[in-house]
Amino acid sequence: METLKRRHPISQTPDSPPPKYSDTYEPVPLSDDHYQSSAISEKEVKIYKAPVKYNKAVQFLIRYQHTIAVSLLTLLSCWTRFHLIGKSRKVVWDEAHFGKFGSFYLRREFYFDVHPPLGKMLVGLSGVIANYNGSFGFESGKTYPDDLDITTMRVFNAAWGVMLVPLAYGTAYHLNLSWKSCVLAASMVLFDNALLTISRFVLLDSMLLFFTGASFFCLAGFRSQKQNSFSLKWWSWLFGLGVSLGCVLSVKWVGLFAVALAGTYTVEDLWDMLGDLQMPKKTYFSHWLARGVCLIVVPMTIYMASFAAHFHILSNSGPGDANMGSLFQARLNGSAFRDNPLEVAFGSNITLKNFGYGGGLLHSHPHQYPDGSKQQQITCYSFKDSNNQWQIRQPRTMSNVPAPTHVDGEIQYVKHGDVIRLQHIMTKRNLHSHPINAPVSSKHWEVSAYGNEEIGDVQDNWRVEIVQDIFDKDTTQVKALTTRFRLRHVYLDCLLTSRNVVLPQWGFKQQEVYCDRKAKPNDHHTWWNVEDHRNEALPPAPKNSYKSNFLEDFWHLNVAMWNTNNALIPDPDKNDILSSGPTEWPMVTTGLRMCGWDSKTVKFYLLGNPSVWWPSFLSIITFMVATASYIVRQRRQIIDMTPDRWSRFTSVGKLFFLGWFFHYIPFFMMGRVTYIHHYFPALYFSVFMVPFLLEHFFANTSSRARLTVYAIVLGLVFANFAYFAPFSFGMTGDIKNYSNRLWLNSWNLIENRN
Repeated sequence: METLKRRHPISQTPDSPPPKYSDTYEPVPLSDDHYQSSAISEKEVKIYKAPVKYNKAVQFLIRYQHTIAVSLLTLLSCWTRFHLIGKSRKVVWDEAHFGKFGSFYLRREFYFDVHPPLGKMLVGLSGVIANYNGSFGFESGKTYPDDLDITTMRVFNAAWGVMLVPLAYGTAYHLNLSWKSCVLAASMVLFDNALLTISRFVLLDSMLLFFTGASFFCLAGFRSQKQNSFSLKWWSWLFGLGVSLGCVLSVKWVGLFAVALAGTYTVEDLWDMLGDLQMPKKTYFSHWLARGVCLIVVPMTIYMASFAAHFHILSNSGPGDANMGSLFQARLNGSAFRDNPLEVAFGSNITLKNFGYGGGLLHSHPHQYPDGSKQQQITCYSFKDSNNQWQIRQPRTMSNVPAPTHVDGEIQYVKHGDVIRLQHIMTKRNLHSHPINAPVSSKHWEVSAYGNEEIGDVQDNWRVEIVQDIFDKDTTQVKALTTRFRLRHVYLDCLLTSRNVVLPQWGFKQQEVYCDRKAKPNDHHTWWNVEDHRNEALPPAPKNSYKSNFLEDFWHLNVAMWNTNNALIPDPDKNDILSSGPTEWPMVTTGLRMCGWDSKTVKFYLLGNPSVWWPSFLSIITFMVATASYIVRQRRQIIDMTPDRWSRFTSVGKLFFLGWFFHYIPFFMMGRVTYIHHYFPALYFSVFMVPFLLEHFFANTSSRARLTVYAIVLGLVFANFAYFAPFSFGMTGDIKNYSNRLWLNSWNLIENRN
């Protein structure tokens, strides 16, 4: 028994010191090996100190320290985001795009863009608040007219950037970081020059960052209620997370990375619950159901609702019509399709729309294939153009003489099984195919434009095979917009096809068209419908003949957005001085000129605060190295911290790391052109890692030492912010006056660099 007592000594510290004890009272353990055997990470003897009594003012500050801190930081955020926001009266950078999209909402004209509509509808709302009528074209570099209150529109967009700062503070708070860590995290967001600059213009990024921050804030709040499952707060945080995810996804598809973070946390959380044998199966199922509703149904409902609002507002025909299905276009006010004759006949002038999702209009232009037949190109084009026009002609006979279009003056309607010839109206060449491999999809036959009315052969002939008519059970006759049909080459027995395959630059990045030898009957990429239809001999269709289905329109637009986004690849023949790669972002080796660079222009340079970006990236590396080191040491039975502290280090640090990882690494796998602002969501997550690691590594130091470290970091952040502030608030005069701020030669602040 005595041996056991010596091996497991017990030291007891009184709850409060007796009156005779001094303030430096320190209990002494029974043996020297006490601290080694307890495996405590804090390898120091804690000295008892009597509680310090503060006056009422100090007690008030301590009690409300979080409220006071977040209020002051929010006020500073307002000042930085709104200060001199109307200094430039010119269209800056992507205001040329998103300001124009906002104008379309005010004019209610349909347009097409690669991003979901929520953010652009909010831009339109800012125009409503500013009493803007939507008449300005937002041409890049143009001066705003006096009647356009661009300052109000910019303030509306900057407000989203303002709210990102208190969100950062609240996120750190709900993840149980200390007061100093909360202040530092929010301050790094507040004083980053890049996050400041991007929020001061009519762009989508401030909204994207806000909803990304809101998603992480709600995830942190939901995590804090883990022990209060199904309480009101638990439901509120979970529902708020779903709403935030739906909103961020409805601004840009980058929001999918926030969904990935929330999904990863949810899967891990449910997996841990599965191992809890004391949890009833009904309760476990309820957890699945709650997350399924709030994190799948709610975000998808918001995402789809944004498109429903988009379609409802944009009720007039506009420049983006051709990217939608034919029936959708027909319902738009001012659409020429409303006057389409219903039945299609020989002699009709038509455009042909590929029915595959994201499909374009059958197109030709006076440019030849560089290889193969070297005949005139046939493509699919997603915009309205005179080169999309074709005329239905009688087929070639074996003697190569076409039959007359009209027989005894009667109109011949196009029916199922009819053989036709399609003649390109602008160049008079015929739609043609031959046993020559297609330029990209080389397993299939090339389709070209060949000959004219006199020159040609039976390889100009195509048979019409009606598949369905969505409004009429009678599928014997081709009708404009509603009839879907295949065009089978009579000689080669292949189907006219377009699968969204993009041609090289010689094909102007348009979609390849070929003749598919092995197409399946239900392949929508082989289906076509008549879109625009002109024939003076035929009457227009009855009113209200055309209606479209929301789900089909929703899916069609999203596929078109996906295809167009993937086509935004760097052009090797052009030197894009604005684009940059993922390897250039974390260490701030590149910046971006946001406007003209002459001495008379107010210039803005999109560049991160090195004192924010460098420590943030290094903290990510440090976390990976430290985690790996701790794991190795644990396997060697070296205990560095208690299980609770290890669990906190991994669970909280993992959220920051995965948030950065999901928002950064995918850009290495993207073929599309990228810019420095694509790194901003990843930066936001990495910022939290800095105070988190400071709190972890300096946990056993004195309070004064910790305060000194935090003060030094915060001082560097603010000093660099002030030093580079002209980049955000606008530089005037000769740019060479700012040459002393050129820290890295890779920055194109003074000279453009290849």
